[in-house]
Amino acid sequence: MLRRVAGVDMDSQQERLFIIFHHWIRIIFLLHLIDSLPKGLGISNDSLTDSNFWDINHTREEKGTRIADCVILSLLMAPPKKSKKTKKKSAALKKGKISNIVPQEPKAIESDWWESFWMKNSSAGATVPSDEAEGFKYFFRVSRRTFDYICSLVQQDLVSRPPSGLINIEGRLLSVEKQVGIALRRLASGESQVSVGWAFGVGQSTVSQVTWRFIEAMEERAKHHLKWPNPERIEEIKSKFEAAFGLPNCCGAIDATHIVMTLPAVETSADWSDPANNYSMFLQGIVDDEMRFLDIVTGWPGGMTVARLLKCSGFFKLCESQQRLNERAKVLSKGVEIREFIVGEVNYPLLSWLITPYGSNDLTSSMADFNEKHKAARSLAAKAFSQLKGAWRILHKIMWRPDKCKLPSIILVCCLLHNIIIDCGDTLQSDVSLSDHHDLGYGKESCQQVDPQGKIMRANLTKHLQNCKQKHSTN
Repeated sequence: MLRRVAGVDMDSQQERLFIIFHHWIRIIFLLHLIDSLPKGLGISNDSLTDSNFWDINHTREEKGTRIADCVILSLLMAPPKKSKKTKKKSAALKKGKISNIVPQEPKAIESDWWESFWMKNSSAGATVPSDEAEGFKYFFRVSRRTFDYICSLVQQDLVSRPPSGLINIEGRLLSVEKQVGIALRRLASGESQVSVGWAFGVGQSTVSQVTWRFIEAMEERAKHHLKWPNPERIEEIKSKFEAAFGLPNCCGAIDATHIVMTLPAVETSADWSDPANNYSMFLQGIVDDEMRFLDIVTGWPGGMTVARLLKCSGFFKLCESQQRLNERAKVLSKGVEIREFIVGEVNYPLLSWLITPYGSNDLTSSMADFNEKHKAARSLAAKAFSQLKGAWRILHKIMWRPDKCKLPSIILVCCLLHNIIIDCGDTLQSDVSLSDHHDLGYGKESCQQVDPQGKIMRANLTKHLQNCKQKHSTN
């Protein structure tokens, strides 16, 4: 007996084949839709627009349309027509004639996540501390008190907008605490999503979704932990730098590091290839006397020079327009004025507000003394990056094909977490910080740009340090 399906007469076997084919088409489009969804730390995008960069001085967001396009395509694939029997059953359900739907109980929130995690992972290796409190810091880099504070920051976002599928294998909803634990462990260890998922008893996709939702929430809720200090705090920083290194009116130290990654062959570019023959993204940061990040810029390719990176930053534009590092100058002996400044390596240009060391050739004793003090001051930035990459190993390990539009957000959140640790009075475990230099394998090519005012500033600072040394020796 023939039936008419989609305007064509078919027998039962042909109808079954038609339905199977129709469902396969829908599955293909569904897979295309899933492939288009954000995968946390996965897809690559090689476009170099301003929206790919993150600067503490100006943030922009870019929203794609691939998901919407795929949803429309999927919706256009209409399902097969319902049979008369199915239609009658649906109508009866609507009228309340059939009542065979069993109401589901609300799913319980998993509350004992830490106990389960500790039992499963405490014997994972010889480096795991036996003390549970220290073990907590080992896995998540923060104390329990700081962990609770981070949870309070993101709770509203993780509760009000939970991603789909946030249910573990026992059928219980993931608590905010477990979601934060998953995200922190992913960032701290740099391990694969599969490994982190196994440690928490969840799937890879859950780790991806949870981590990205956490990053989005932290960008919005924790941004007050990374900002340029107010005048009162700036005065404290300047006092600490002068007391420790003898440099009056110094407001911080600047440095940069490479975040190394792999790229698909179709997306490789000379811009992202750096001097060490890696593909990388730059992170520049300015730190205070406590190694707290005051300003960062990231998102720029690692193939550019540090001097160019500086000039691309909002901080550079603010300083050049006298909107930053332009507060009260300090008057030294004989009326010499020293304006506010920061210190940086030889790969930065010598500017009136950015003081670099002398070159290694033909140094006088006073120049050598200045370089020694300068090195000690700028080492704070290098130590900060070593702590950052040591604590949040996702930045230290080679990232496998990250989404270059999302990578700046990941870097930013790691810097926010670095500052939160300092602001909350936590201390990292002694073996967390990198033992080697944070940018191992990258040389410091000297920048030849010299601003005349910067040269005068450096000479005045050198003379000031020499006078202080002579006064100290006579006393």
